Amino acid sequence: MRRLVPLLVLSAALVGCGSSASSPSSHSASTPAESSPAGDIPDNQAYVRYAPPGGGFSVKVPEGWARSTAGGTVTFTDKLNSIGMRAMPAHAPLTPSEARRANPRARVTVVRRPAGKATRVVYEANGRPDPVTGRTRRDVVERYVFFKSGRRVILDLAGPKGADNVDPWKLVTSSLRFG
Repeated sequence: MRRLVPLLVLSAALVGCGSSASSPSSHSASTPAESSPAGDIPDNQAYVRYAPPGGGFSVKVPEGWARSTAGGTVTFTDKLNSIGMRAMPAHAPLTPSEARRANPRARVTVVRRPAGKATRVVYEANGRPDPVTGRTRRDVVERYVFFKSGRRVILDLAGPKGADNVDPWKLVTSSLRFG
C-alpha cells in the first residue's frame, strides 16, 4: 500500500498537467492580444467643429485634443498626432509643381474634397521628442492646401510613421467649410 500511494500521486500530477495544456482557458491566454500601432486614432473618436478667429473657414477636429496657437497657426494635439491649420492671402491655388520645388522629396497629388480641390503634399519629418527618453520618432505629415477667393487654407496632419490614420485624416479634410 505504501508503494501505491506515491504512484497514485504521480499519476494524478501527470493527468493534471496533461489536462491543463489542452484546456481552452490556457490556449486563449497564450493568444496575443490585437494591438494598434502607436498613433492610431481610434475609430470611435468624436469630432467637433472649430473655426479659428478670422480664418474664414471651419474644420472638424478630434474632441478633447489640446489646442495651442503660435504665429497664426492653430494646432490641436494628442499624445502622438497633431492637426495644424492656418489661412493666408494668395493669388492662386498651390500648384503641384510649386509644391515639388518647395519639397522635392514629397509625394504631391491633387485631391478632391467637398470644399474643392486641394494640393496634397506628403513627407516625413522628425516628431516631438519623447519627454522621458528624449528619443525622436519619424512622423508622416500630410499637408492639404485649399484655395478660395484669394485665400489659401493649409491643414497639416501629422502622426507617427506606420500609424493608420487614413480615415481620420479624410474625415478632417472633408469637413473643411469656407465662410
